[in-house]
Order: sequence, then structure tokens, then C-alpha cells
Amino acid sequence: MGMNENVSKPLDRLSNELAGDMAAVNALIRERMASRHAPRIPEVTAHLVEAGGKRLRPMLVLAAARLCGYQGDSHVLLAAAVEFIHTATLLHDDVVDESQQRRGRPTANLLWDNKSSVLVGDYLFARSFQLMADTGSMQVMRILANASATIAEGEVLQLTAAQDIATTEDTYIQIVRGKTAALFSAATEAGAVISGVEAPVQQALFDYGDALGIAFQIVDDLLDYGGSTTTIGKNVGDDFRERKLTLPVIKAIAAADDEERAFWTRTIGKGQQDEGDLDTALAILKHRGALDAARADAIAWAERAKAALDLAPAHPLRDILSDLADYVVSRLS
Repeated sequence: MGMNENVSKPLDRLSNELAGDMAAVNALIRERMASRHAPRIPEVTAHLVEAGGKRLRPMLVLAAARLCGYQGDSHVLLAAAVEFIHTATLLHDDVVDESQQRRGRPTANLLWDNKSSVLVGDYLFARSFQLMADTGSMQVMRILANASATIAEGEVLQLTAAQDIATTEDTYIQIVRGKTAALFSAATEAGAVISGVEAPVQQALFDYGDALGIAFQIVDDLLDYGGSTTTIGKNVGDDFRERKLTLPVIKAIAAADDEERAFWTRTIGKGQQDEGDLDTALAILKHRGALDAARADAIAWAERAKAALDLAPAHPLRDILSDLADYVVSRLS
């Protein structure tokens, strides 16, 4: 097994360290999800929020604040704001992707409808801005507002870059920053900023979240071409079927001969997929070393995340965050 033996440890250790704060965050989330006027809102949000998930993003806020010696309770407001932004984007994503399942459960757009998903997502965004304002920190507002803009930008960029086999690795990283890393880095940076630490430490925690988020997404994309359904909560090959240009495919296209290029143009570019195409895609990805190359990239980003933490104060949470970076890529072995 190697690294997989401590698979759940960094997350569990993070949960244990932050248990008191997380209880406060969950209570705040429930309180702010409520709506006197529109009962549909708590119905939909409870479905999502109670579905659990790892609560990774709010934990990153709390961990960064604690690590930087924060004394106060604004970090709880921030953690809830970040979870609301995350949940809002999931609601909108599922509508955009026409998803049927998330974390093995039916999506809100399937259980209710697209209109509810979009509008409740809007409500959660609005709630997150109220929470940010409650912190009274202009700098924190700026960080989370910028992240929200980056997320939206990444989503739109993905619409236009999707299925375009000319998409480069640079564009992919830009999409990933929008989709995943922007909220990770906003979470860790905001936690540092609210603690009043000096700028280099704020930057270090931003860099950690950014690199962790990119590693996290590359791993996700890799598992789609070789993880089991149990580890990823979706079926292997979903990205291929949805014609998503992820890092392994972008690398394979860059190395493709004419025949392979024609294959990618047909299956991803035009979406003409036949029985056996997924197996062919997997064979090409292996043959071109695209999976190994993407794996090496994920590991390099995890190493960058760990290196960024060298500038953070020594603290048990710093070690857990460092292990978390290893854990993210350990899912590949």
C-alpha cells in the first residue's frame, strides 16, 4: 500500500484539530441557510450541505488562521462564506454540466429543477457576501470577491476551451485555477490576512492553497482515467465521454501522430464516440506517457505547496497541511 496507509490521516487530523471551530462553522452555516420566505432554499441547501463532503475549504480557512495565531471569531464567518461560495458553484456547475449525480447522490437540479438550482446558488453567493462583510475586513472582502470573479471566469473559459483540441496546458491551468485552486488559495490567504501576519506569510499561504488546488484537480483528472468509481464518486471515463480536455489528453494531443490526432478530433473535437473508444484513448494515453507526465506534474505542484509552507510559522497545523499535500497525490499510487 505504501502511502495509502495514511490516506485519511491528514484530513482526520485536520478535523480533530479544528473540531471546535468546525462545529461553530456548521452551526453558522445552518443558521444562515435558513430563509423565512422561501422554504425551497433550506430544502435544496440542506440536501447539499448535509451531504457532507470533506468540508476541506472551510477547514483550510480555519487552519491558516490558527496557524498564524489568530485570536477572534471572524475565521468562522470566513469559513462559512467559503463553503457557501463552494456550494453555490456546485449548484451552478451541475446545471451547466447537466449532471445527474454528485457524491453518489442525485443532484439538486435533478431532484428539484434547474431554476431552483440557479436561484438557490445565487442566494448562497449573496449570503457569502454578507458573511464576508460581517468580518469588517476590506482586505478579506477583496480576496473572496476576486476569487469569486476568477471562479466565474474559469467556468466561462471552460465553456469555450472545452472540446477544442487546440487547448494548451496554460489554458488548462487557468481553468483549473478558476475551477478549484482559486477557492483553495482564497481560503488559506484570507485565514492568514485576518490574523494580521506580514505580507510574505500571507503570500506563502496563498501559494500553498494555489498549488494544493492545482495538484488536487490534476489528480482528479487522472483518476478519471484510472481510478475506481468508489474512490472518485463518478465513473471512469466520464471526462472522456463529456469531451473534457484535461491534462492527460492535452499532453497526448501534443505528442500525437496523424492517426492519433484524427482519433482525438473525432472523439473529443466532434464527439463521435463508438464502443471501444475509451479503451483506445487509454491505450494512447499510456503509449504517449501522458498519464505518467500528468502524475509527475501533480507531484511537482504538491511539492510546491509544501515548499510554500516553509515560510509559515512552525505549528502542528503546518505539518498537517504539509501532509495533506502528500495525501492529495497519494490517491494516485
